[in-house]
This record gives sequence, C-alpha cells and structure tokens, in this order.
Amino acid sequence: MLGSFVGVADYGAFVAAIIVFLLIPGPGNLALITSTSKGGIPGGLGATLGVIAGDQVLLWAAVAGVSAVMAAYPTAFHLVQWAGAVYLAWLGIKMLRAKAGDAPILQIKPRHYFRQALLITLLNPKAIVFYMAFFPLFVDPAQHQGLKTFAVMATTIAGLTFLYGLTSVLITYFLAERIRANPKISAVLNKAAGVFLIGFGIKLAVSK
Repeated sequence: MLGSFVGVADYGAFVAAIIVFLLIPGPGNLALITSTSKGGIPGGLGATLGVIAGDQVLLWAAVAGVSAVMAAYPTAFHLVQWAGAVYLAWLGIKMLRAKAGDAPILQIKPRHYFRQALLITLLNPKAIVFYMAFFPLFVDPAQHQGLKTFAVMATTIAGLTFLYGLTSVLITYFLAERIRANPKISAVLNKAAGVFLIGFGIKLAVSK
C-alpha cells in the first residue's frame, strides 16, 4: 500500500481526515466563495491557489518546528494571532459598509484573489500547531522516511484542497449567475459574508 510504503500509518484514513477538515466552514472556504462570486471562475481558482500556497507554507513551517518556537515565545504567537484577527475583521467591516455600486472589496484580478486568500490562510498561526499535532497521528515510526513522508502528506493535502476548491468554485459560480439577477440577494449575501469574517476574526482573537 502507498501509505505504508511512504511511512504514513493509514493513508486512507489520512485522506478521509483531510476531506473532513476541508468541509469545516472557515475563512478559507469563505475566501473561495467570495472570490468566485466577485471574480467568477478565474477569481475562485486564484483564491484556491492562494489557500494551497498558504497551507504549504504553514505545514512546512510546522515540520521545521516553528510551533516549538511559538510555544517558547507566546508573545510572538499572540501577535500573529491578533494580526490575523484584525485583518479578517477589517475585511468584514468593509463588506458590511459596502453599498450598491461600490467597488468590490476584493479586486477582480485573479492575482489579487490569490494574495487575499494567501494572507487569510497565513494569518492563522494556530494552523501551524494543528499540523504539528495532526501529522504524528499518521506517521509510522517504523517506516518513516523523513522528508519524503512529509512531502507525500503535503502533496496529498494540496491535491485534495485543489479538488475541493475547484468543486466549490464551480458550484458557487453557477449559483452566483442566478443570484446576480437579484441585487437584493447579492447585497444580503455580501453583508452575511462580512458578518462571518468578523466572527472568524473574533474567534481567532479569543482562542487560546
């Protein structure tokens, strides 16, 4: 089996766990939906790549032991945590204050969606701790192959995230095409997205 060959204790369970985590609502999911509704499929795919890039930075930082440094220097952890909270809340407030005819909160160019999703993903330092706690659950100490094992895990996460992002983008796009015909629905969804972003920011700020 591929899992045991590369040092992953149960590759099937690892894949299933990643899929479950992808389905949990969070800032990344909201970034994909908002980007697609504003910039269509190119915007959604740009955000998907941004989420993947951010995840890869965080998981490799976790492998390198960054979480241990943050544990030793909790002030650094909390500073990054608060930066993420403020950024999410700022986006949410801008969405709540937006009026019909205003320029989109997120730019329509895919590279901007990439940057936006990348920042949202990176400004969640708890993800580093999550990866440090999550990886050991699926590492087979007897057959662990160092960076090769982690590389397979990282590639799997990137691939599953892309497939999930692509599916979300396509579903959101076709729904958005029907919603755009009704400005009132679009305005309500924009406000709802703002409320959720503020909520995610508060959750990140108060989490321990």
